[in-house]
Amino acid sequence: MSLDTDSLERLVPDDLEPGDTTGQETLRLHLERYEFASRVTRGGRLLDIACGVGYGTRLITDRNPGVRQAIGVDVSPSTIAYGVEHYGNRRTEYLVADAMRFRDETGFDSIVSLETIEHLPDPAAFVAHLVSLLRPGGVFVASVPTTPSVDVNPHHLRDFTEASFRRLMEPHGLTEKDHLRQTQPVSVKSLLTRSESRMRDMRRNLPAYYLRHPGALANRLWATVRYGFTNRYITICWQCGP
Repeated sequence: MSLDTDSLERLVPDDLEPGDTTGQETLRLHLERYEFASRVTRGGRLLDIACGVGYGTRLITDRNPGVRQAIGVDVSPSTIAYGVEHYGNRRTEYLVADAMRFRDETGFDSIVSLETIEHLPDPAAFVAHLVSLLRPGGVFVASVPTTPSVDVNPHHLRDFTEASFRRLMEPHGLTEKDHLRQTQPVSVKSLLTRSESRMRDMRRNLPAYYLRHPGALANRLWATVRYGFTNRYITICWQCGP
């Protein structure tokens, strides 16, 4: 089975190298988000969209006994095959599907989508699609980076602030119930030398990118002055209805 474990966008907990500081810290943040999700999701049916290899989907079902059925969805067949083999059980299943094309007639009591929205060309359409899959009173849990990431991560298409992320939900009448803020220190040495395998997937020739996108450089400088050498993230739980 082929999994690109060196990718910035692929975390396989069992395959992380002990010296991969960035990978270990990234996994810690992901697990913290899923722990948060396990506390705020409702019982019943759960959808984890863009679930990766599925460790988070399984974590929620293990922590929240009220979840009767959890479905993890990812576009990568090899990733889903790994999830089925390592994290599936009678309450947890995995399906191959495109996030925007996934359909379900029954609806879900909880939908989780962590570190997904920044990858999409039309975040508003994605949010509207997921909200359409929620049952009345259901909860939607999502996360994004809130410091610039598009400049260094070629897989990201959108930068968000906390305010712009919240504005995505305004057309849908969702009520914010809880949130989790996270900070990740950045090793400037690892960034410049690309000494860790995960760093080799970063955008090449950043000076040329900044010349073509001066606004991205301005955003990076502003964020560095305000937050130092850190990445910041927010995970928010919204409820459909009051």
